[in-house]
Amino acid sequence: MIRSATLVALLFLSALSLDSHAADKPRFTLAWSIYVGWMPWELADSVGIVDKWADKYGIEIEVVQVNDYIESINQYTAGQFDAVTATNMDILSIAAASGVDTTALIVGDYSNGNDAVVLRGSDDLAAIAGERVHLVELSVSHYLLARALDTVGLSERDITLVNTADADMVGAWTGGGVPSVVTWNPMLNEIKSLPEANAVFDSSMTPGEILDLTTVRTDVLEQNPEFGKALVGAWYEVMALMTSAEGREAALTHMAAASGTDYDGYATQLETTYLFAEPEAAVEFVTSPAPAETMQRVAEFSFDHGLLGPMAPDPGFVGIEFADGSVYGSTANVNLRFTDAYMRMAAEGEL
Repeated sequence: MIRSATLVALLFLSALSLDSHAADKPRFTLAWSIYVGWMPWELADSVGIVDKWADKYGIEIEVVQVNDYIESINQYTAGQFDAVTATNMDILSIAAASGVDTTALIVGDYSNGNDAVVLRGSDDLAAIAGERVHLVELSVSHYLLARALDTVGLSERDITLVNTADADMVGAWTGGGVPSVVTWNPMLNEIKSLPEANAVFDSSMTPGEILDLTTVRTDVLEQNPEFGKALVGAWYEVMALMTSAEGREAALTHMAAASGTDYDGYATQLETTYLFAEPEAAVEFVTSPAPAETMQRVAEFSFDHGLLGPMAPDPGFVGIEFADGSVYGSTANVNLRFTDAYMRMAAEGEL
């Protein structure tokens, strides 16, 4: 079986055509943070795939890991990065709501069980009524909780929210005094393995709603389409490795180690991630009615929780454009765009 070191060597050999004289090349930056759906960027950077595709288009791309996920989006919003990995809700409520026109370049996957509501000692979601619920407030966990409560006729008025950092979630549960948490992997899998933990609602029950994206500043993309082409080309080269008989084990082993787990741990997380491994699948999803339906729900949640800012008069304050050119919300304030253009190039072999 091919091991990580062998994979790295093979990929570096495939990238030997890199131009060593890069001083005058346009330079771009991509920020990412550790999560199962974004680990492909770590692999692509580590083994030279990003450099290979950047060189093809005569540019440089620096891939930067930011340890704090929300901070990575804040830095992107402040102009410190040209691109960032983010969920659909967070890129809307942080960057787009702050006036940063952003394009969802790659729709990589959606959470299909990676996020869940967990109750102690009960497998009945309705038993959450009257309980304290620990979660990262105003995150996708909060959104998932709202969707869960709605299915049993409850609202946030029926529970008590306790804002808890994701790094503290497992410790809070193991302390024994926490009746309920809402969290994501890898913390979720660790909590689910403990006594009395029952996942009573998860993101597989809201398919396609928690999207993991690679997003780019729209003005940067429009002025430098080669940046988008290089990112998409690199992404789908990693997808091909992850799904090939020859490369899967080595690729997953590498990404597992980089994310602080082992092969089995990372593979388990992938099982609850609906990965658009082929560009054709991503194009089909982006051009379907699903993104518009989801983003309306997300915008309404964001507005109801004050995430669109004090000046937002309604959920449509930030216009969201979809692949067919239709817009949800304000056509005068379009700051989030879903496009199939670059993924379609990959699907049609035009990169």
